[in-house]
Amino acid sequence: MPRFSLLCALLLACLTILAPQARADVSAPLARLALDEFAETAKAVDEIAASGDAQAQAILEALGSARLFVDPATKAVYRRAANGDAFAAATGARVPAPPAGLQTVRVNNRLRGAIQNAVGALTLMSPDPARRRAAAESVFRSRDASVLAPLEAALKAEKDPGVAQLFAQARAAVLVAAPDSSNEVRIDAIGVLRARADINAIAALRSLPAKADASAKSLADDAVAAIEQRLRLLSHAQNVWYGLSLGSVLLLAAIGLAITFGVMGVINMAHGEMVMLGAYATFMVQEAFRAYAPAWFDFSLPVALPLAFLFTGLVGVAIERGIIRFLYGRPLETLLATWGVSLILQQAVRTVFGPTNREVGAPSYMAGAFDFFGLSVTWGRMWIIVFTLVVFVSLLLALKHTSLGLHMRAVTQNRRMAAAMGIRTPWVDAMTFGLGSGLAGVAGVALSQIDNVSPNLGQSYIIDSFMVVVFGGVGNLWGALVSAFALGVANKFLEPLAGAVLAKILILVLLILFIQKRPRGLFALKGRAVEA
Repeated sequence: MPRFSLLCALLLACLTILAPQARADVSAPLARLALDEFAETAKAVDEIAASGDAQAQAILEALGSARLFVDPATKAVYRRAANGDAFAAATGARVPAPPAGLQTVRVNNRLRGAIQNAVGALTLMSPDPARRRAAAESVFRSRDASVLAPLEAALKAEKDPGVAQLFAQARAAVLVAAPDSSNEVRIDAIGVLRARADINAIAALRSLPAKADASAKSLADDAVAAIEQRLRLLSHAQNVWYGLSLGSVLLLAAIGLAITFGVMGVINMAHGEMVMLGAYATFMVQEAFRAYAPAWFDFSLPVALPLAFLFTGLVGVAIERGIIRFLYGRPLETLLATWGVSLILQQAVRTVFGPTNREVGAPSYMAGAFDFFGLSVTWGRMWIIVFTLVVFVSLLLALKHTSLGLHMRAVTQNRRMAAAMGIRTPWVDAMTFGLGSGLAGVAGVALSQIDNVSPNLGQSYIIDSFMVVVFGGVGNLWGALVSAFALGVANKFLEPLAGAVLAKILILVLLILFIQKRPRGLFALKGRAVEA
């Protein structure tokens, strides 16, 4: 029994000794913070980061964002959370009513950098992979040698391959910049940075100390040159991608015009307004989903597609039956009439919806971006390209394997012969105009995801649509495909050199020169009526 009592006394004494020691790990640097002197605050930041205390990261984050306060009377330190709640800095206990007269602990720019590095080192072991990634990137940019030890410990313990790679790259950046690194270590680190091959890697390689070995300097220079060459190639590839995405938008906007212009010979200046109506149909469908089925909002675009097609198709049939059928054979009159229709439709939309932009949301599967061999690819643009190709292939199949498609091709090649064979050309004209308008409405659904939905939406694409149709060959879908992507890529390569406005002017001038040599475009239609 005396032995048990002695053991309990010894255990109690150990706990008594250790408990204050554990509290002193963070209470001592907090006392430095209470002095509100920059030199003492700098020492406190290092001590808090090295303490391993559970409150260390919260204290440093609060200090960096001016949410750490000291009570002048008691020298107690408090922190506020982002939502305004107050906590005791030492224990993390919530304080319902903090004392009045608290003073903010001041920091300067040098201290902010030290705090950022310290927080980055602490989050290296965070259970959240996103925070560990952010910490690795922070260390990579700062190249602070003081976090090398926790970084190497985090690298050994890391299980996520992607995060481990970021840790290795951050370690390489620190070792390249560290003045006391050996030549062999620097050479290995330069290889890691060369494999990363981005603009941040170039900055890290250029941080090589002046006294570094000549072989390391040579390897670093070679790595910088190789990365710059890769970035130039990636820049060209990115321009091609942007050009293809722009070309898909142009193709969607022009594909319906290619049909109506090719079959009917009608210069439809209201085609852009069909695109605009499709975008507003999408807005109405999304408003209905927001009001009645918000949990199913991701299905709003699939529902909007057929509704926009039917709505704009019916509007197109009404325009053809009510106005255009009386003006066949008079292209100038159709141009003026459809231009008047476009003005009427714009004003009608302004009256109903107002002149301001309308919000059209993106479903979850069209939000964000992903990296593809160094290229930043947005999901929205990618899905629009895929959707454009699906629409194009579906239209080709419809023209090849349906009776309406057969009649449309017959009327395109020789209208009189088609009428003599019993084809009802007025019916074909109405269905063709409705199909072209419906496709423009489908284009509006897609464009609502990347452009402002306003009454002027269609005016941004009508000229480009005519350029695509004329350049590719009137009535030729393959020509529209090639010309849309060609014009999109050419525009994106010219924009960095000449600016957006001058690039469009140059494209227009080049197109005029091309039409002088090939009036029928890239792919001219074959047929007796066409060739006559």
